Amino acid sequence: MKGVSSAPGDYVHFKSQVPLHKIPIGIKQWRYYDFGPKVVPPLICLPGTAGTADVYYKQVMSLAMKGYRVISVDIPRVWNHHEWIQAFEKFLDAIDVHHIHLYGTSLGGFLAQLFAQHRPRRVRSLILSNTFLDTQSFSAAMPWAPIVSWTPSFLLKRYVLTGIRDGPHEPFIADSVDFVVSQVETLSREDLASRLTLMVDAASVGSLLLSDSFITIMDTNDYCATPQNLKDQVSERYPEARRAHLKTGGDFPFLSRPDEVNLHLQLHLRRVGVEARPDLVRGAKAATAVSAGDSSNQHGDPVNVAKDNGEKSTSPPSENRSPPDEEVTETFDFEEKQNEDEHPAQETMGTHGFEEKHATEEIREAEPESLEV
Repeated sequence: MKGVSSAPGDYVHFKSQVPLHKIPIGIKQWRYYDFGPKVVPPLICLPGTAGTADVYYKQVMSLAMKGYRVISVDIPRVWNHHEWIQAFEKFLDAIDVHHIHLYGTSLGGFLAQLFAQHRPRRVRSLILSNTFLDTQSFSAAMPWAPIVSWTPSFLLKRYVLTGIRDGPHEPFIADSVDFVVSQVETLSREDLASRLTLMVDAASVGSLLLSDSFITIMDTNDYCATPQNLKDQVSERYPEARRAHLKTGGDFPFLSRPDEVNLHLQLHLRRVGVEARPDLVRGAKAATAVSAGDSSNQHGDPVNVAKDNGEKSTSPPSENRSPPDEEVTETFDFEEKQNEDEHPAQETMGTHGFEEKHATEEIREAEPESLEV
């Protein structure tokens, strides 16, 4: 397991640029990152059992610099799925977000589907990765579920980590496992007990009002903790959904295959009518250069985000500036300028290949040719 001193360079850069927000809503504490222009309908990332808001840092940085708004959240301490739906809706109200696009992996994908089922007016689209439709198989595999809330922390961590395939791994997958393991170490006993309870609490996803054309299924083809038969059930439930299979990537493709995942996320957002606003992002080229390089600004100039973005901008070195890993606990004034009359583009399955090819070419052409600051 990697220590803090050996954290990935791009993660250190992320922590120095993107503030961590903590807000209490009722008795729930929400921990999340929110980056990108506030006028863009957000993509909200929900992690799996072993994940935190930090595991999506590669998506937050990359997509925000392209003009998308990305929110990555920790799953709060809730003890049943009804409580999750109510808590998540209160969170959206607190940050003044009405219509959302959800990206969930494993448990996060299951919770995303439940929220889309019970709050259909708020969810505009779904990206589901290595997830499932019901908890029955997990409940059967965990007979000690009734005492999970009294189980010591080290046993809960051991149980969560046994779901991650042991090596040997290729370097990028090994790094992704190391990073997630380090995040598991930051979770409290109550956090772990809550998530495992959600995994075994009897529940299943019913029919969604959301059309399959607004759903993307992004699974890895090598291995993951979610059994293949459960992933197949998701594909059968949404037969007209777009498929974005990754040949490899393991349990955490968002860390081990970020370029592929980010491209599929961009294609999905464009397909459902979300328009990026790169014109509202300053320093995008600089941030891209830092992320692609050694995660340090060679000119010593911090990356600034436009005031229109709603985020705090980093001051020049000569001025007072907040230290890295700043935790923002107050509630911010979130702008809400979404156009509720957006009409997401609907496509048939037969045109996916053609339109994605051209969309991919457009995305790549939009990339900055020069990464010089």
